[in-house]
Amino acid sequence: MGSADSKLNFRKAVIQLTTKTQPVEATDDAFWDQFWADTATSVQDVFALVPAAEIRAVREESPSNLATLCYKAVEKLVQGAESGCHSEKEKQIVLNCSRLLTRVLPYIFEDPDWRGFFWSTVPGAGRGAGEDDDENARPLAESLLLAIADLLFCPDFTVQSHRRSTVDSAEDIHSLDSCEYIWEAGVGFAHSPQPNYNHDMNRMELLKLLLTCFSEAMYLPPAPDSSSVNPWVQFFCSTENRHALPLFTSLLNTVCAYDPVGYGIPYNHLLFSDYREPLVEEAAQVLIVTLDHDGATPTVDGTTTGTAMDDADPPGPENLFVNYLSRIHREEDFQFILKGIARLLSNPLLQTYLPNSTKKIQFHQELLVLFWKLCDFNKKFLFFVLKTSDVLDILVPILYFLNDARADQSRVGLMHIGVFILLLLSGERNFGVRLNKPYSVRVPMDIPVFTGTHADLLIVVFHKIITSGHQRLQPLFDCLLTIVVNVSPYLKSLSMMAANKLLHLLEAFSTTWFLFSAAQNHHLVFFLLEVFNNIIQYQFDGNSNLVYAIIRKRSVFHQLANLPTDPPTIHKALQRRRRAPEALSRTSSQEGVSMEGSHPAAPAEPGTLKTSLVATPGIEKLTEKSQVSEDGTLRSLEPAPQQNSAEGSPASEDQEPSQAWREQRRLSSASAGGQWNPTSEWVLSWKSKLPLQTIMRLLQVLVPQVEKICIDKGLTDESEILRFLQHGTLVGLLPVPHPILIRKYQANSGTAMWFRTYMWGVIYLRNVDPPVWYDTDVKLFEIQRV
Repeated sequence: MGSADSKLNFRKAVIQLTTKTQPVEATDDAFWDQFWADTATSVQDVFALVPAAEIRAVREESPSNLATLCYKAVEKLVQGAESGCHSEKEKQIVLNCSRLLTRVLPYIFEDPDWRGFFWSTVPGAGRGAGEDDDENARPLAESLLLAIADLLFCPDFTVQSHRRSTVDSAEDIHSLDSCEYIWEAGVGFAHSPQPNYNHDMNRMELLKLLLTCFSEAMYLPPAPDSSSVNPWVQFFCSTENRHALPLFTSLLNTVCAYDPVGYGIPYNHLLFSDYREPLVEEAAQVLIVTLDHDGATPTVDGTTTGTAMDDADPPGPENLFVNYLSRIHREEDFQFILKGIARLLSNPLLQTYLPNSTKKIQFHQELLVLFWKLCDFNKKFLFFVLKTSDVLDILVPILYFLNDARADQSRVGLMHIGVFILLLLSGERNFGVRLNKPYSVRVPMDIPVFTGTHADLLIVVFHKIITSGHQRLQPLFDCLLTIVVNVSPYLKSLSMMAANKLLHLLEAFSTTWFLFSAAQNHHLVFFLLEVFNNIIQYQFDGNSNLVYAIIRKRSVFHQLANLPTDPPTIHKALQRRRRAPEALSRTSSQEGVSMEGSHPAAPAEPGTLKTSLVATPGIEKLTEKSQVSEDGTLRSLEPAPQQNSAEGSPASEDQEPSQAWREQRRLSSASAGGQWNPTSEWVLSWKSKLPLQTIMRLLQVLVPQVEKICIDKGLTDESEILRFLQHGTLVGLLPVPHPILIRKYQANSGTAMWFRTYMWGVIYLRNVDPPVWYDTDVKLFEIQRV
């Protein structure tokens, strides 16, 4: 029978289903078999031949028929898993049922009355040959998930068969040790199976069905307490699934071993279509969804429970995928994972060197979520990443994505996750130390050409985001500057370019109208002053460029010290604001020529779809302050009781945003009139705490000396002044060095919820062929057009 005929028959069956008002008996095999027997339909066909309106109509008008269709399809998958899918016909039936369920499940999830259906026990469902009666009590969802797990390790269907003998001695599916059938070499598995197109395609269809099962999460509104557990994920990642370990390993290795360059031959992908990529993408998506778990309980040493590599059941999370991830510990496994993720994240950058020479992957957002989960759940991995300059292979792509996406509203989620990762890394001393490595790779980035270190690159990119990103990035400014504060005590020598960028930010943030126009804009000035203090106190010797820039811009510091606090001046500053455009978009200090081959960051094409995100917690909720002791260890600082001493430490607790101020700022930006009204008392309350002593002392000592040189030698040449500053010293002249404060990222329910909405939003938008969730009534986020 031709494929046109089979499509016609399939379509006829769908029409019969929608027109029958009487329930069709589950035993009427002649009717039900039309949906999966001998149809050669692709998943795209199934989506075209089963329109959304018809699924909804069956759901409303003949619910028992929809119920029977679902459980008959599950039954076929269970039978396929039992028998091991030896014949072509059985394989075809399994694929057809899997496509049909992928099509129908979202419409079951979107209706609250149906949501419990898969968790109910259907009489007779899942009954294989002579099973015990208590087996029948399995909810449909569990039967479906276990069948998918079995089918993912089915010899000659999704994995290479090991036996080369006759069909009779076919491997018994129940005695098969799926650990011998892991899909790819890597973590815990050395053997790399022969690539097989059909196996990859069959795995991909089953993973798509699995992801669709998990996607019930998209149909529940974001809950403030993000402890809501996804029952599908919970069951699939439990000890009930005997394939949990080999599947986790298969997914992780498939992603980390993938090399889109096409075995090192440029342009190879133009000759051979790369069928691996869709599988890798699907594997990455399933992996991050199974790792959506916020039950990590920190232990005394700050690592999460369950990292011990003993065989006893660790007290850690019930979720085996999270458990396995947290227990990876071999150096060579870490190396394999890190190299794989770095290779894939750098792929879009390579793409820009030799246009079209390599296949450009599109799943970098999923990779960033995976990298985040690895660092968050496995502290040994985080320390491994920071142990060598390999961390820079992750940093450079992240900076590239941040810079590239800064003008595009549809990529605001990508901006956030990139910044969150850098915030997490910046809490570790080693990250700051690694940034001193010279930056020599020339990634075509739309930033001025400079000579310097990776720290310079980071500062130049952050400056670009702040001064030329779109409006919705403003909540990230606190995070960006916190990262710079965290690394500042370790930066040995900033370039002149980076020094000027930091001073340009200080200048922009300390204009009176900016300081007075929102309740916590002054925190940005505190962060920048803390950066300068850290560098002067701890890295004075190599930083003559920064010292010179501070001397040149000394008026900014004097203005801050003499900030007016009387009501008329405050009022006048705010009036000026109404007329003046955004201060930050002023052309930045001496923008140089952009790097060769770079494209300016472009806003999203009109009509681009984007998904909404929940708000991220403020910096004070995202981070926890720690003080670095002499020996480099961290001591957590409990929020001190409010002190009223004018001195206070440079970052005393009361200068951090209080909840009330946050609320005030939110309200003021919400109301068009801008209701925020700064008072003299308010300005005085923080002006007295501006940590200006160190810089004022530096200016007091050095400015007269520099002026003297200029007069004596008639100098206007900055290289002479820099040479003088290089040999200068301020030992004994500066105030006693303040303790280094680090604001380390701390997990909280707000970010857990943010990650969930972001991750599902990415998965929703990336699955367009077939469009699994498109036009269904999702509740976790809104779909908006740019």
